[in-house]
Amino acid sequence: MKEVSTVTDVLVVGGGMAGSFAAIRARQQGADVVVVDKGHVSRSGSTPYPKNMMVFDPGARGHDLERWMGEVALTGEYLNDRAWTEVVLRESRQVFDQLVSWGVGFRKDADGRILRNWGVSGGIESVQLEADSLAPTLRGQLLRHGISIVERVMLTELIVADNRVLGAVGVSTINEVVHVFTAKAVVLCTGASSFKPYGFPLGSVTGDGVAMAYRAGVEITGKEFYDTHATSARHPADVRYLSMERPSGQMPPLGLRTAEGETIELPGPTTLLPEFEAHAGRAPLTPVGPGPGAPSPCDAGPGPDAMVGGAGLGYGGVGEGIWPADGHCGSSLPGLFSAGEACGTRVVGARYPGGGWGVPSAGVTGDRAGRGAAAWAVGAETEPIDGGIVAALTASALAPLRRNGGFGPDWVTQMLRNTVAPYYVLGIGKGDRLEAVLTLVGFMRDHLVPRLMARDAHELRKAHETRNMVLNAEMKLRAALFRTESRGTHYREDFPARSDPDWLAWVVLADRDGHMTPARREIPRDWWPDLALPYGSRYPLAFPGEDRPDETRQPLGAPAQGDDDGRQGGVAGGD
Repeated sequence: MKEVSTVTDVLVVGGGMAGSFAAIRARQQGADVVVVDKGHVSRSGSTPYPKNMMVFDPGARGHDLERWMGEVALTGEYLNDRAWTEVVLRESRQVFDQLVSWGVGFRKDADGRILRNWGVSGGIESVQLEADSLAPTLRGQLLRHGISIVERVMLTELIVADNRVLGAVGVSTINEVVHVFTAKAVVLCTGASSFKPYGFPLGSVTGDGVAMAYRAGVEITGKEFYDTHATSARHPADVRYLSMERPSGQMPPLGLRTAEGETIELPGPTTLLPEFEAHAGRAPLTPVGPGPGAPSPCDAGPGPDAMVGGAGLGYGGVGEGIWPADGHCGSSLPGLFSAGEACGTRVVGARYPGGGWGVPSAGVTGDRAGRGAAAWAVGAETEPIDGGIVAALTASALAPLRRNGGFGPDWVTQMLRNTVAPYYVLGIGKGDRLEAVLTLVGFMRDHLVPRLMARDAHELRKAHETRNMVLNAEMKLRAALFRTESRGTHYREDFPARSDPDWLAWVVLADRDGHMTPARREIPRDWWPDLALPYGSRYPLAFPGEDRPDETRQPLGAPAQGDDDGRQGGVAGGD
């Protein structure tokens, strides 16, 4: 077995938006930087697919910080970390300007004005990215800055000794080669966690960085929340169903037509309404436009079709991941940083306030993590790594190749999907069902994962991805069981209301003496909603089964057309 050793100051894992910003900023601080990616930089991960970018611009656009912060808190049901929300808002324009200077394209109308979308309540704007512009441009910038790129290598474990990270071990995905990276600092930019869903472009985003950090003893947060992207029942892998480019620059308000012929308006882009309607026996559900005869944005696929949830199976949203211990996205493990969707900033809270938060969040956290990692590396010595540690990690990484019998990763992955995919598990949870599924996932963890087998380097990658996905499933189930309330995209049928102030708290998970242990981390009291306000004012969206008083509620619908700032048709003046 061939072994390749690489020594660097800063090792960046993942070559997407966050990884590119982290690597470039660390390089600009004088650090030697290596980027490693299990795929091809510019083609793997989720960076090739964003269509929108939130840009807060109080100067040119007159955006109001207090209004935007209030909308995120209300929509995110007060679980957003307001410090990180403000950081991402204030620094989003810098990220936008940087992308423009590098040559990333943004969609414009015939008059050269940038096309825009609006959030749940119509206050938060996002600009539209040109398809296929972002990822290739970022790759070009990595090469222009003289950053080494190592591709087709999947990292399997961090090297940790004396309570600090010293590098990582990985395997080639195309031949039988082991890679050992020695680094003063490691930045995990490995994206979100998913179960390789068909309906959303997350097929290679399997929570690898979060899994490695968890196994190294780092706290993980945000796992109880559910992704609410929908897709076509007949053509679940047709990404046009989700990513159609709309000339107006704005998605019309969606509705659902139930099997009984009733049309229900969706109260926002990220709700559990399809799951709720299916649970009540009113599926199949057909998407409809804003009025009779109006086209649906879902018509981009091969004809109107039934809508189903679970398109982003296993994904939780922006802000779940490794708990950031400081403003530079450092972790509790010295020398380990994270950025992008691997960094648990909780920037939007329990519910997404609208499109476009992933790109600026990745840019801001990547920038900060890169600077932090470079500063750490400058003050650190390159530590020799004990050969016994490397030998043990290498043996673990190659174990599936050495087995003559066992379970194939494709089969275990399918069993995992079959177990957690039903809407009544992670979508509409209930204590007894969650416990039952956790028992099955625990069996996979203890019996199937240790016996994963691989016939070649490609299957070896799959085996490690499957291991990480099973860990992610356990995280999601334990976090969902621990939060005994409903909030945002986390719904418990046995606890169908928000519980203030008991659950104005974040859930963190960590390995304690070999057991995954959840704990609460209280939200600062001055970030709480005004508990003297009526419940319906604090939480405009009602959950099924809630025992809430008869109050007038302000619905979170789509924004009105033609506001007084020139937003008619979703188009506004350019930046």
